[in-house]
Amino acid sequence: MKSIKVTNTGGPEVLKLEDINLEKPGADEVQIEHVSIGLNFIDTYHRSGLYPLQLPTGIGMEAAGIIKEVGSNVSNFSVGDKIAYAAAPLGAYSTHRNYTSKNIVKVPNDIDLEQISSAMTKGMTTFYLLHKTYVPKKDETVLFHAAAGGVGQFFCQWAKSLGLKVIGTVGNDEKVKIAKQYGCDEVINYSMDDFAKKVLELTNGKGVSVVYDGVGKTTYDKSIECLKLRGTMVSFGNASGPLDPINVSKSLQPKGIYFVRPAMNQYFTNSEEIQEAANMLFKQISSGNIKIEIFKKYKLEDAVQAHRDLEGRKITGPAVIIP
Repeated sequence: MKSIKVTNTGGPEVLKLEDINLEKPGADEVQIEHVSIGLNFIDTYHRSGLYPLQLPTGIGMEAAGIIKEVGSNVSNFSVGDKIAYAAAPLGAYSTHRNYTSKNIVKVPNDIDLEQISSAMTKGMTTFYLLHKTYVPKKDETVLFHAAAGGVGQFFCQWAKSLGLKVIGTVGNDEKVKIAKQYGCDEVINYSMDDFAKKVLELTNGKGVSVVYDGVGKTTYDKSIECLKLRGTMVSFGNASGPLDPINVSKSLQPKGIYFVRPAMNQYFTNSEEIQEAANMLFKQISSGNIKIEIFKKYKLEDAVQAHRDLEGRKITGPAVIIP
């Protein structure tokens, strides 16, 4: 049994593969043999210290696998069940682990474990963005930054299934094709064009009702320009760095902008909320509304390179670690 550990924060090189010995799972835990582990940009925030953690720590919050043993209080899961999860405590970068049963869900037989291991975080993020944080109506126009990225590919497909018009931004022309492939109606290369100006042109000067922004620092000001009166700014990530302090009277007050900073742990506080999101995600995948193509597979011992590729923007779709 092996696991990636982080004893001090920093670059990808701080990820260390160690041998581990697991005790029997606790009363409310299950022991999981991982089949596939999801690779997410938030993992780099945990590793770098942008999102501070108590050290030493495991890393990774998403995986799928098979239950090998159940604790004495666990009655709703059995040995051999296919399961997946996307929640703390961290430690998914491992061959095996003991994990709380309240955060896992059974995976339907028609869904592949590698696919769902890459989909839980992205899919559940998309669920809360579209169904909880801001709920757009059919035919409404929304703006999503980094539309060709991991979350973007899920979001755009899901949004189209709801009848929304999706404007996406990307960083280069190659990603324009990817974003359109996954459902964007319009795609703006913000390295070449003023995306705020283009959005206003596409909406006849009205602006969009909501911006979903996982990029952060470099897109905030222009995103505010894109919003219509009483629009909503949903800032859910920091891919370009954390936001500067917001000048409320300058950026929010003139148009009565609503600003929200959501995170998964605010929406999935119990097993019922997790199951609701998972059921919606499974339905989207089973119906074909969301198609998942694994972009790249890494070995557990190659986690350092996986993080280098993540931060180097070399991963343009769902990626997984195979233990």
